[in-house]
Amino acid sequence: MPYYIAAERILHKEKRVQMIVSASRRTDIPAYYSDWFYRRLSEGFALIRNPINPHQVSKVLLDPQNVECFVFWTKYPAQFMKRLDRLSCYKYYFQFTLTPYGSDIETNIPPKKLIIDTFKQLSDKIGPNRVVWRYDPIIFNAKSLNLDYHVEHFENLCKSLSGFTRKCVISFYDNYKFAARRCRELEIVEIDLATIERLGSHFAEIAKNYDLIVETCAESVDLAKYGIMHGKCVDDRLVSEILGYKVSAARDKGQRKFCGCVKSVDIGAYSTCPGKCLYCYATRNHDAAAKLYPHHNPDSPLLLGELTAEDRITVKKSEKLRPNQPKLPL
Repeated sequence: MPYYIAAERILHKEKRVQMIVSASRRTDIPAYYSDWFYRRLSEGFALIRNPINPHQVSKVLLDPQNVECFVFWTKYPAQFMKRLDRLSCYKYYFQFTLTPYGSDIETNIPPKKLIIDTFKQLSDKIGPNRVVWRYDPIIFNAKSLNLDYHVEHFENLCKSLSGFTRKCVISFYDNYKFAARRCRELEIVEIDLATIERLGSHFAEIAKNYDLIVETCAESVDLAKYGIMHGKCVDDRLVSEILGYKVSAARDKGQRKFCGCVKSVDIGAYSTCPGKCLYCYATRNHDAAAKLYPHHNPDSPLLLGELTAEDRITVKKSEKLRPNQPKLPL
């Protein structure tokens, strides 16, 4: 059924809801789905299937009156950046992952020099405060990935990115079952608390030398004594800075226990990223995702697939961000 017919069954009246839109924790939209994203901006909405009940479909309004801020998650936004002018009416920032791993771990990711150059180009376009560097996840194994490896490569990347970002977010590998199967040959080992603290101490000292803040993502470990605080990737503090006024947003209880992110609406879909990073938590089967990707239709309001007669569409509601003080001129 064409989406414009199914959309007539929307049950809620459209109104201004003002939300932070995440694009996306579930897949790399800037790297692989930029045509789809910009088409969604043109049409003013995207349709998102509920991961648990696929026939529940949310309509997310994407016009500037409804999107308070976009948070983009990516490893390589080169194609996306060619149309950044299309975002001139929006506020946004990037969570940009850049690790030291090779193609044995990040199977389908461009060479690191190319990624570093892209990072710098993006920073030049939108400013270092709006490009947050993610050194994530930190993996230790029985082979070469150890404390010395990460200290050396972290400093090299700090040197390369100095002046192009002001914050680095770190987290440690989570042993999801489907990721663990893919990573079996890597011989990943659990990082003990003493090693985490040594790494935190080194990272904090290095980052200070390059005028960088380091924060953790969804980690229980307390590294505050090294100046590394618990962070928020969907960050009301940064959103407030970008908007020019302080906003109040509740913590997103749908995320992991130690995640500090505030509420957002994600417009991505799980198991759709063809990047083939072995550690990925958002794609259960890399081969299946690779087979689906060529069938992606950038004209569809859904990231993957089409609407069916069984689908029920409702307008996504979100808590309005509440300004705590008058808007300041930017």
